[in-house]
Amino acid sequence: MKTKSLGFIGGGRITKIILTAFGKSGTKFDTIVVSEVSIEVQAALKAKFPEVIVGADNLKEVVACDVLIVALHPPMIMETLSKIKGLLSEKTVLISLAPKLTIEKISSALGGFANIARMNPSASTIVNKGVNPVTFSPKMEGKTKETILNLLKPLGTSPVVVEPKIEAYAMIAAMGHTYYFFQLQKLKELAVSYGMDEDEARNAITEMLWGTTDTLFKSGLSYPEVIDLVPLKPLADVEETINGYYDQYLNGLYNKIKP
Repeated sequence: MKTKSLGFIGGGRITKIILTAFGKSGTKFDTIVVSEVSIEVQAALKAKFPEVIVGADNLKEVVACDVLIVALHPPMIMETLSKIKGLLSEKTVLISLAPKLTIEKISSALGGFANIARMNPSASTIVNKGVNPVTFSPKMEGKTKETILNLLKPLGTSPVVVEPKIEAYAMIAAMGHTYYFFQLQKLKELAVSYGMDEDEARNAITEMLWGTTDTLFKSGLSYPEVIDLVPLKPLADVEETINGYYDQYLNGLYNKIKP
């Protein structure tokens, strides 16, 4: 199976991220169709991706694509699934990007349709470095799974996981960016204020981050040994408070999004 046509239900943020990643990688499709009800979102998509066919009343065209990506929030999905029930070809693969809704629930809403995958996308997909875990319906054929994994390669890495881990990846790999964006921006601003230029600051922070993760996870040292490598810890007094925020906010959200 070769993916010649790609459909999206929902043309918002994540659809733009995925289309940008495909564009940067040079991935081509014969047809890309997006179903989106918002006039403003339609206009933004057409302006950025002129090759994409966008409309509000084109569900039949979208579901006829080889791969259909449902890029909607969970509250909107069930109503949409009821609209496309019975329209899907057996050869079409439906990929849901939403947390909480299991493959079993999606299949049931579609009258037993089984060619379903779930993927949790991350923002770094926009630079072809996303961590986008995928889980497949147990009824999906091996060749079809291979086709989907090949389709997803330009987006970054796509580890195949058991379904209950999708929400864990959402908390760590997808939302994880937001735990660091503001901190890294602040480090860059401080670096510039200390005399680095913008390029020096960006490069230093990028290399520091790669080294940090490799030291923590690949050095073979225990956590206390890693911590002992740097004698001066300017934020030591607030580490316990920050850890408390992680427990408070992340655990609460995880309990809300898991099935």
